[in-house]
Amino acid sequence: MMFFPCRNWKPAFAIRLSIFLLVGGLFVILLQPAWWKWVLGIVFLDHMFLTVTGLIPRSSLLGPNITCLPQSAAERGEVAITIDDGPDPEVTPLVLDILDQHQAKATFFCIGKLAQQYPELCREIMRRGHAIENHSLSHHWHFSLFGPWRIHREVHGAQMVLSNICGTAPRFFRATAGLRNPGLEPVLAHCGLRLCSWSRRGFDTRVNDADMVLSRLACDLKGGDILLLHDGSAARTANGKPVILEVLPRLLERLAQANLHSVTLRSAIP
Repeated sequence: MMFFPCRNWKPAFAIRLSIFLLVGGLFVILLQPAWWKWVLGIVFLDHMFLTVTGLIPRSSLLGPNITCLPQSAAERGEVAITIDDGPDPEVTPLVLDILDQHQAKATFFCIGKLAQQYPELCREIMRRGHAIENHSLSHHWHFSLFGPWRIHREVHGAQMVLSNICGTAPRFFRATAGLRNPGLEPVLAHCGLRLCSWSRRGFDTRVNDADMVLSRLACDLKGGDILLLHDGSAARTANGKPVILEVLPRLLERLAQANLHSVTLRSAIP
């Protein structure tokens, strides 16, 4: 099955340039075989550039990448709290209760295989007015090293699982740790997904200091921000509490003080 969406995918400039360099290099070698080392060096440097670019989560050089909400949402005082790596049977229900207490909405980027284990928890997220989006099927740490066929299995597989559980298809995708390669964007176009990263993150999978996580998220907070927290893989504070459970109530209070409110990505982005 061909999954590259020729009609839907418009390669980014960096991808078009890479294709030009590769085809042009082959043509040069045909005309001047002795120049093969120079051509190989240029192609190698180009591939290194693409690799490094894929390691920058907020980069848009490999294709469109949502890093903040539209200006219209910012003017309405909207921010998007996004919560990754769940659902988690211990943490996610408590996160939902905190959001309810503050009348806030959030976007949960869920892992397909975890959603299969806890389908009712996913449905509860939806019942409470939040949104579930695609965070791959298996959440492999080396996702950015996958070839296009395996990327397709991860993205499309999660899309099918989450659509069946939730009754509605995800509209946004977030790669593991935000890392990707040039093979991702055509797959997203085929699946009808848009890549979304963030404007602020607290590193709450590694940092167990709730004050530090909150400071990173709330410093110069403004309308249009996309904030990243984790219910799955959450670091634990000194007393063993998932960091998100200490940060989220305080973050929502900061939003209220700044006349900001949290909405889902799909309600803010056309």
